[in-house]
Amino acid sequence: MTKQSLPGDHPKVPTAKVGVLLMNLGTPDGTDYWSMRRYLSEFLSDTRVIEAPKWLWQVILQGIILTTRPSKSGEAYKQIWNKEKDESPLRTITRDQAEKLQELLSKTHSNVIVDWGWRYGNPGVKGRINALKEQGCDRILLFALYPQYSATTMATAYDKCFDALKEMRWQPAVRCVPAYHDEPVYIDALAKSVEEGVAKLSWKPDVTIASFHGLPVEYHEKGDPYYCHCAKTTRLLRDRLGLSEQTLKLCFQSLFGPKEWLKPYTQPTVEEMARNGVKNLVILTPGFSVDCVETLEEIDIGVREAFLENGGENFAFIPCLNADRGGMDVIEQITLRELQGWI
Repeated sequence: MTKQSLPGDHPKVPTAKVGVLLMNLGTPDGTDYWSMRRYLSEFLSDTRVIEAPKWLWQVILQGIILTTRPSKSGEAYKQIWNKEKDESPLRTITRDQAEKLQELLSKTHSNVIVDWGWRYGNPGVKGRINALKEQGCDRILLFALYPQYSATTMATAYDKCFDALKEMRWQPAVRCVPAYHDEPVYIDALAKSVEEGVAKLSWKPDVTIASFHGLPVEYHEKGDPYYCHCAKTTRLLRDRLGLSEQTLKLCFQSLFGPKEWLKPYTQPTVEEMARNGVKNLVILTPGFSVDCVETLEEIDIGVREAFLENGGENFAFIPCLNADRGGMDVIEQITLRELQGWI
């Protein structure tokens, strides 16, 4: 039916467009206790993140953990908070990524609309999917910005999107971007970020560490491919930089709870290195597409202090790819690949 033949009382139908939704973990709205509590409660209630009997875990979470952890986490966020915009760096940079991707795609694909949202917190992905649909997007590419797949990250982001789709009368067609842990454009961007970062230093690193977010060993044993993806990223990065296993090490950070997590742990490894004579250390965090509290506070502040206090002399943190040219190359190329046949 052509536009001219539509009945006069026909609902307005927007011109068909293609949406791209960039997604990340999320961030609290503020550093105060209640903002942190709301965010942590949503995050830690996700059964993909915490695999425990729900009734038991909620008693522990709501009673013990959320009594003290919001204040502690709030202090960590305060150290890296974007005070000018009163928001976390994750929000600032993710917005920048979406705006830059929109600008890049608009040059040749005027029917593409780019948006961004969170798995936890505001803006939630449900609202952003609805907003894209209202703008005429009958096809949406869901892009969870996690290079390495894990059920605790990528799967739970897509879960939230599917929950939103289940409530829509007229659903858009959707595609989900897969893990890109071994994509040449991603490995090259990581390598260049290390090369450029090291070139700015007045010293040469004795050791470089690729620090990834941790995962309970139990999840790995159940079949989560995250460890294998992290190991492959690190191996490809070693090959690209011409480094050995001794000079570019794989470690895991951000431990939570009493269970055994993937090893080696970043901070104990760094402390031992310093005590054993390593003086010059470089750390990058390839599993994070955007700098956040885990990279800026945990690594660039906390691990830095631990290294220097145990005898280290020089420490450098390589920022995430963020919305810099290398990072945008990764996002743009993967987006264009996944949109084939739609644009």
